[in-house]
Amino acid sequence: MDRQRRREELEELYLLEVCFPEAEKLKQETRLLSRWKHYIQCDGSPDPSVSQELNTFITLWKEETNETFEQVIEKSKLVLSLIEKLKLILMETPLYELEDKTIKQYQGSILQLQELLHLKFNVATEILLRHASTLADLDSGNMERIIHGENLTLYIWANLKKNPRHRSVRFSETQIGFEIPRILAASDIALRLFHTHYDHITPLRPMPPPPPLPEEENTPTVPEIVKEEVKVVEEAVNQEDQEESRQQESESNLINEEEVRVEDQGDLVHEVRTVSVKEESEPPKCEPKIALLSKKISAAQLLLIKNAPEKPGIFEENEVDLFQFTTLGGVYNLEILELPPQCKPVKGWMIVELLKEGLQKYTYPPETVEDNETENAFPPIEVTVEIHENVVFFEDPEVVRWDAEGQYWRTDGISNISYKQKERLITFSLDTFGPITLIQDTHINMPYQSWELRPMDSNTVLLTVTTVFTELQIQIKENLCMLASIKLKDQEHLSILEGKWMAPVPFIIALKEAGLNIFPSEYSHFYVVMNSKLPLVEMKAYRQMALLSSAFAFGWSKWNMLCSSTKVVFKVREHLAEEPAESPPWELLLFSGDRAQRLRVDEDSECFSEALREDTEFHATLLHMVKDFASPEAMDRVRAAQCLVIDSVCHLLFSTRLLSYS
Repeated sequence: MDRQRRREELEELYLLEVCFPEAEKLKQETRLLSRWKHYIQCDGSPDPSVSQELNTFITLWKEETNETFEQVIEKSKLVLSLIEKLKLILMETPLYELEDKTIKQYQGSILQLQELLHLKFNVATEILLRHASTLADLDSGNMERIIHGENLTLYIWANLKKNPRHRSVRFSETQIGFEIPRILAASDIALRLFHTHYDHITPLRPMPPPPPLPEEENTPTVPEIVKEEVKVVEEAVNQEDQEESRQQESESNLINEEEVRVEDQGDLVHEVRTVSVKEESEPPKCEPKIALLSKKISAAQLLLIKNAPEKPGIFEENEVDLFQFTTLGGVYNLEILELPPQCKPVKGWMIVELLKEGLQKYTYPPETVEDNETENAFPPIEVTVEIHENVVFFEDPEVVRWDAEGQYWRTDGISNISYKQKERLITFSLDTFGPITLIQDTHINMPYQSWELRPMDSNTVLLTVTTVFTELQIQIKENLCMLASIKLKDQEHLSILEGKWMAPVPFIIALKEAGLNIFPSEYSHFYVVMNSKLPLVEMKAYRQMALLSSAFAFGWSKWNMLCSSTKVVFKVREHLAEEPAESPPWELLLFSGDRAQRLRVDEDSECFSEALREDTEFHATLLHMVKDFASPEAMDRVRAAQCLVIDSVCHLLFSTRLLSYS
């Protein structure tokens, strides 16, 4: 391929890639508009990103006293929404826009809100338990209450009768409850199972460092970038052609050259509708602001698929590795409480003794044991809890408990675990009470068995990912994603997420929280077998696949595992109708980031070969590779695709890393 044609192809690609900075500008405007809408609403709720407003809200709520549990639950909806907003700001805002002090402010605000909410629930529990005698059940003489909220459920039982034979506690119309030892059945205690459907215990993960930013004054124009790109590419291609027998050395040189080029790629031209690759008398100039934004986006995208060089930290004995496992279904706060003094009616008044120290925990087993008492006098307590209906476990869940001193989840101190999948009940025995959660292997659905990305119409795309346990179909339109369907092997499950449109970041968070994790992290390659690819090659492939996704379908190829780490192989074909009468055959493409080619082999071939298909030629981009067999209608649709759709497709491709984890 001659230098002139390569330059023209790269220029046309850069002109199409202007959609990425345009999409980022639209998202920035949306974030600003959201803050403005909140400001003009004047509904009394604070803007969590403004520290003064949030501090005022926290101070005023601290001053409110004697709130019932129902009142706190109602207020908790606002508090949890503020926490959610802060987390989304940290996740959605590009790292190059976030300052360290802003990150610390938001994370500190999240912790403040979580601590205040926990304090309010404790105070409300104490107020409820003071009235336990007036709420006692007529049959058992003990108090039992279940209070449901949108994001939590409280199960509380007060032992008013202290009957040593009443050792089985079951909450009415449920199978949730406890089997307590005789010593507790005869004690002045209350049992609280407080199930929060969210995880407020696990510490926040530190934010990754922002990518290095390019200097604005040194931002080159498109032709300068293309010239440099062509020069380096030709050297790599010539070397590859001449030294085919020494493939490993050639690949090493290619990797080094691509790493050098990562700083100079991705500059774009703003507001260009039509391109003539033959006109070179006045090459297009790249607006400095757009070029700088494009460089920032490329650096941030490369960071998304960067593998960590070493495993995270050293873990204590029995500590849960939260890079390998994920907490699911929220937190079960299990506590034995001392029953506070009860309200007494006196001459039309209700008199109650208020304890200065507030709600107190009952220590079980006691810290000191008398000589005549044996260990058998304080046996483990059996607990049965219900698993949240919106969470999927592909294997039996593991129960872990919180170590408040070490600030981590641990696996010891729990025994006799029994899981009833149909009833969604899990029973276990605890040595001591405290926060409990369920965990699942983060990478249980990795590596993927296959995947397909295809357009449904000009501005809607469908991504299908098939794993050992499930098949997920995700629809993408504009800047929104939706779980279109979920198929589970050997299970029936209807997810609350199905049919619900969300922005890409909250959508990914929601899938993870539901146990449907198909999003590897920078540490995933330590825990699952992956098909490692050079990050720069992977990045270029995802960007160009997203650009073509409005008119072309892409699919998994088994040969991707057999080619080197500097190349990727996948299937592609034109796809204009949702259900075409006759689908064109799949073409097998090999792409190295600098050169695309159609392969002579197909999926049914006996062995892999990188040989070029007859009557075809090399191209610098995927765009010009598919042009060889695409219809004019398909190319028109590619040029007319909405930038937000392309950006959302690109974000999902970077998040799932289909080419490395299939």
